[in-house]
Amino acid sequence: MMSESLRIPSKGEIMFSLFLPPKTASAVQLYGDVTLFDASASFLSLPDSGRLKSADRKSGVRAGRAARPRACAPSGGRCGGQWWRGPRHRGRSPTAEPAASQPYHAVWVSYLEWQQVDFSSAQAFSADIAAMFDNIADLGATVVLVQVRPFGDALYPSDYYPFSHLCTGTQGQGPGFDPLALLVQAAHARGLQLEAWINPYRLQSGSMPLLCAQSPALLHPEWTKTTSTGLYLNPASAEVRAFISDAVAELCHNYDLDGIHFDDYFYPTTDPAFDADDYAAAGTALSLEDWRRQNVNALMALCYRTAHQYGVRFGAAPIGDPDRSYADQYSDAALWLAQGGYVDYLMPQLYWGQNYTKNGSTAQSLCQLAARWAALPRAEDVTLAVGLGAYRIGDGDGSDTPGEWSTGHSLADQLAALNTLGIDYIGLYRYDSLFNNTAYPTLAAAEQDSVAQIWRGD
Repeated sequence: MMSESLRIPSKGEIMFSLFLPPKTASAVQLYGDVTLFDASASFLSLPDSGRLKSADRKSGVRAGRAARPRACAPSGGRCGGQWWRGPRHRGRSPTAEPAASQPYHAVWVSYLEWQQVDFSSAQAFSADIAAMFDNIADLGATVVLVQVRPFGDALYPSDYYPFSHLCTGTQGQGPGFDPLALLVQAAHARGLQLEAWINPYRLQSGSMPLLCAQSPALLHPEWTKTTSTGLYLNPASAEVRAFISDAVAELCHNYDLDGIHFDDYFYPTTDPAFDADDYAAAGTALSLEDWRRQNVNALMALCYRTAHQYGVRFGAAPIGDPDRSYADQYSDAALWLAQGGYVDYLMPQLYWGQNYTKNGSTAQSLCQLAARWAALPRAEDVTLAVGLGAYRIGDGDGSDTPGEWSTGHSLADQLAALNTLGIDYIGLYRYDSLFNNTAYPTLAAAEQDSVAQIWRGD
């Protein structure tokens, strides 16, 4: 095995090793359809940090899987307002390429979409996601935010989480192929970037899904907390934080990801009883509220560092009201925006229209909330993005002045309004609301066309 060392600038210089795989086999395939290794290609690999169990416990493809580090811009993922990404193809020079032709225009694909996708075979799954990603690319989107870990389970083989019930109907039972490998392959084939969307703490919503023996909840019941809404990993636990971070490393190590994306499921309750024992044991002088925020901050900083070890960007989508984010979910999103080391981008979910009014107040309207976020201090290497609620099409947002979401161009109007604030990094929630909207198909089609005119420049 021939090797040589090189250095790639990033936050905290990381040493990589360039090597050629042994020529004992022309290729190794996982689940039949996705070629992971090819003897004609060279690879980049990170030295094993000792944190990934898969490197030690699994044989064959997993044990030999090479991480593909990507060079980040020195600013931590952005340069001149554009995301940088490293080489897509293994064996090429690790020189960062500016994605100047690819602004950040994203579509969320949630676990609700997976309920409509055929997991019966790799071929059936590939056909469904091909149609889905064709639609997303035709919209002019450049990024797909794919929910890969919705309930403490995974759409990929993992040493940390069982297979998701969404694949076969039974948690822990795999479909016989690797859905995430096919998703990455399909996205990149269409020029789309793919971010792995993770719910960091949630294990169950209510009593669903039914948990299998490999669930973290059953393997480590001491890590869990229960509320009226479901079962969660305990944000106060340092072991939980390490577990979540190690699972992020597993994703970045095993897949050619463009990003890791956390959504707004942080602390699930404000009830002091939720973690009263942990708070007392901490012996801290901090208030309960500040201590909880410290716990979430610690997770975010750890996962940011982990993702950056692999040159993968890290972002989060907090709830739309910054005050509620701070007070109700103990996620100090304003801090993450103002200081480096927590996120590369922040995408608050601003799911109300421009004319939203409630009881005479417009404080929750899109433009007022966006202006509040835009006015917050922002670190040079952190981007402010905005998530828009495509799921409001036809149904509206509960405003006292309805009608805004029935025009066929509400999203396009919102894009134009955000552009005046200097915000053009956008996510649309969610895929089915645009492309499988059985309640308002004509309206959704009109919204697609109006967004595409802006995003594609038609």
